[in-house]
Amino acid sequence: MNRAEEDEYRQFVAARLESLRRTAYLLCREWHTADDLVSITIGKLYRHWRRVRAAENIDAYVRGMLTNAWLDERRRPWRREHSTAEVPESADMILPEPTLAERDMLLALLGQLPPRRRAVLVLRYYCDLSVEETADVMGISAGTVKSQSARGLEALRLLLGGIPSTRGELS
Repeated sequence: MNRAEEDEYRQFVAARLESLRRTAYLLCREWHTADDLVSITIGKLYRHWRRVRAAENIDAYVRGMLTNAWLDERRRPWRREHSTAEVPESADMILPEPTLAERDMLLALLGQLPPRRRAVLVLRYYCDLSVEETADVMGISAGTVKSQSARGLEALRLLLGGIPSTRGELS
């Protein structure tokens, strides 16, 4: 990679680092894992920068890389969570009061969805991607994005105790 390409890469990463980190957090719900996912993604991005910079929509391509990194990490056996009887001590954090409960509730609800369905919802509604862009990022059809979005939203409504399901199931 020449100096100009490396500068372009650095500018791209600096401008989008926080956005990638927040997106990764919404996918995995852990800041440390989100940081790992972003690191993996920007490492791969560096190695393939010449090819990536030729993409029509670089942001969508990079979000796809991030989503795939998360899905790959979910498959690793040491990443599987195990519940314990003891709650760890938490560090004192100053967080905004009005939205904390809502954010925790949303994260808990998202955590109950299957990984791909959660990824579709995060890309569609948090990253504000179109159906087609989400399909491209995830490597699935637009119809699958639509059905996964509908099922994911339906599952969230059911979990909230809102509108009853027409199917009577979450998956």
